[in-house]
Amino acid sequence: MKIAFIGAGSMAEAIIAGLLKQGICAKEDITVTNKQDQQRLESLKDKYGVTIMENKEAAVKGANVIFLAMKPKDAKDGIQAIKSYVTKEQLIVSVLAGISTDVIQDLFEQELRVIRSMPNTSAAIGLSATAIAKGSLATESDLTLVQSLFSAIGLCTIVEEDQLHAVTGVSGSGPAYIYYIAEAMEKAALAQGLDTEVAKKLVSQTLLGAAHMLQETDKDAEVLRREVTSPGGTTQRGISVLDDWKVSEAFENCIKGATERSREMGEELAEKLREMASN
Repeated sequence: MKIAFIGAGSMAEAIIAGLLKQGICAKEDITVTNKQDQQRLESLKDKYGVTIMENKEAAVKGANVIFLAMKPKDAKDGIQAIKSYVTKEQLIVSVLAGISTDVIQDLFEQELRVIRSMPNTSAAIGLSATAIAKGSLATESDLTLVQSLFSAIGLCTIVEEDQLHAVTGVSGSGPAYIYYIAEAMEKAALAQGLDTEVAKKLVSQTLLGAAHMLQETDKDAEVLRREVTSPGGTTQRGISVLDDWKVSEAFENCIKGATERSREMGEELAEKLREMASN
């Protein structure tokens, strides 16, 4: 299977690293091109042994799968540079946040099989929580293939395309919420007399252990929380403070707000791209 990446940023690199590490494809079968940063391309070539090209036609020719991995604001120019060379036999996989499969087809000005994805930054260490959704012309086989590709960088699940806004609010932005919690816990630990290094180690290991418990047991979060919370104990005192400050409600509103903003940004971006395409 031959794969072409249009865009050479951190997400493209994370996917490339995962594909090679898992042996899903050989380095000779991966081609990368970008808008103009030749130094970045050389860096990927040196690190992973992939093929780099400035010529966009050569980059996509013969590829079974084409990843759109440029910044969303560069989507029009990136697609414009390759659309004359892309065929219906090739599968398009978009990592472009907020850009629908319909808009991608409009920009290509042809009917193509498109799979849209929403990985997160933990892809850099092979622990992404990725969701994928198929466009109107993509098949179940396409979904299965793309799920296997993203499984190389973590968990990959299939959703309906409209649900990707919620995915963005939960897992796309999710790492930042966890870093926010870690930051607050570390500050609190310092205030209680622990030094910085000890606080960071204890907090990161606590979060890691809790995450593994969620993954490796069949108990949901509420059950696990109750098991740790002894009546009248330290944990109950801490949880009661979180309840007093309505932290659970704050997180619900946090994810709701992020989801709504994802939908707004998608609509804004789609309108802008279509206006640019018509000019």
